[in-house]
Amino acid sequence: MSEIQEAGKIILDIRGLRMHFPITKGFLNRQVGTVKAVDDVNFSLYQGETLGLVGESGCGKTTLGRCVLRVYRPTAGSIGYTSGNGAVVDLSSLNNRELKPYRREIRMIFQDPQSSLNPRLTILDIVGEPLMINNGVRGKELEDRVAGLLRRVGLRPEYLRRYPHAFSGGERQRIGIARALALNPRLVVADEAVSALDVSVQAQTLNLLQELQEEFSLTYLFVAHNLSVVQHVCSRVAVMYVGRLMELADTKELYFNPKHPYTEALMSAVPKPDPRLRNRSARIRLEGEVADPANPPPGCHFHPRCRYTQERCRTEIPAIRDIGGGHLCACHFAESLNLKGVEL
Repeated sequence: MSEIQEAGKIILDIRGLRMHFPITKGFLNRQVGTVKAVDDVNFSLYQGETLGLVGESGCGKTTLGRCVLRVYRPTAGSIGYTSGNGAVVDLSSLNNRELKPYRREIRMIFQDPQSSLNPRLTILDIVGEPLMINNGVRGKELEDRVAGLLRRVGLRPEYLRRYPHAFSGGERQRIGIARALALNPRLVVADEAVSALDVSVQAQTLNLLQELQEEFSLTYLFVAHNLSVVQHVCSRVAVMYVGRLMELADTKELYFNPKHPYTEALMSAVPKPDPRLRNRSARIRLEGEVADPANPPPGCHFHPRCRYTQERCRTEIPAIRDIGGGHLCACHFAESLNLKGVEL
């Protein structure tokens, strides 16, 4: 258990979270099904930590992040948020007017630094918009505040009057980070924040995010699919599959001692920097495709692709439980399976 967990300051407590989207058909938009994008997710996020959220595309990571931001109103469950004044509020039950003060404290860094910036606005307008709307900052004070934010993310303040097209991908992402920092947030949801960047630029951006976390006491919910990046920046990692949480543990524990077969398959795909180690063990290649969240298989959603499936897996949904030391796993046989993690 990390020092942050031992301190016990929970900033986000998610219980029974569900986000189901209706499938409609015909002229009358009759509902014919439901996409269970997030289905009964439970976890806590501690103040000052970076929690990684990983899994294959379509497993519900981004939807979960947007529920936290209340871009979506959850179908069920609670999102307990501890605000700066110590009060705990359920974000899932608030309307747009009631959410406004909390949206200053919870911000987002988007995946695509090009489409997330309005091409018709200058950097002053993009980064300054939250300050104008929430704090009424105008004129010279606004320019000074935005210039200071640009300096902090490694950009020159002379760029204030430029438009997004004049910047590289890495610079555009720094603009997005500056916008997220404008209102002094406490919690930042980073949705694939470096996946659209070149590898060298990724490293610079990750280092910047870590520096900002220390300087401003930020907490990150880090949504990603690059497991090497997650291992580098995250203190804990949660693994999702078809809307459900499969496993959650400290990063080192999860990477080197996985307890869920799906996590084992993910860990076998982590690139090995030493060429001499690359052929030591065969990569686990999962059969078939990710299950359809509109029609998930009965029992454990992963059982059609699992190498260790037994009859119980086909009929009974495993509850996520603590198997020791804060290591959570949703597998009936987590204690008995001998799974391989990342090899050094």
